[in-house]
Amino acid sequence: MDRTPQQVKRVEFLGAIGYWPSTELLPNHPEYAQNLKDLFFEGSEILGNTCTADQYPRTATLLKGIMRDMRIMEFTIKYHYNRPRPYHLEPTLKPLTRIGSPSFASGHTLWAFLQAYTWSELLPQRRNEFIKLAEEIRRSREILGIHYPSDNEAARQISHKMLTYYFANKEFLKDFEAASVEWKTYK
Repeated sequence: MDRTPQQVKRVEFLGAIGYWPSTELLPNHPEYAQNLKDLFFEGSEILGNTCTADQYPRTATLLKGIMRDMRIMEFTIKYHYNRPRPYHLEPTLKPLTRIGSPSFASGHTLWAFLQAYTWSELLPQRRNEFIKLAEEIRRSREILGIHYPSDNEAARQISHKMLTYYFANKEFLKDFEAASVEWKTYK
């Protein structure tokens, strides 16, 4: 795959984003601040740099909850199917990075769409922008050479199914309603 320098820069940037629930437990963790920034990546990318956990604490609670669930889902699926990465099966591929976990389903795509769908429920007028960003993150995994298209499509479908289940979950609904209040005046 031919990659432009601009593509490489962007996909490597996107590849470095990742919220890890265990890091939030330790405010003195060296990655604590970056972790919260990554939690709000989609929000700040679409809405601007003032979209942060400090400015929107109820939205932070909502996003932390879905991301905890997402990480459990991600690694349960990955280690159930244990699918090799593309470069494990085709040694001539030149991935931009290598990852130790199995390929299926893509964790980045899973969080990208789960958050995009959630943000879209909070701010339906910005839905297209959130979905477009999730699609960019999805495609970045293939450009990096670390996922098959089917890894990404499965992750997208799983994220949609998770959101469907969330809206039948009282704890999620409580967090969602609280977060919604923070966005009532957003235009």
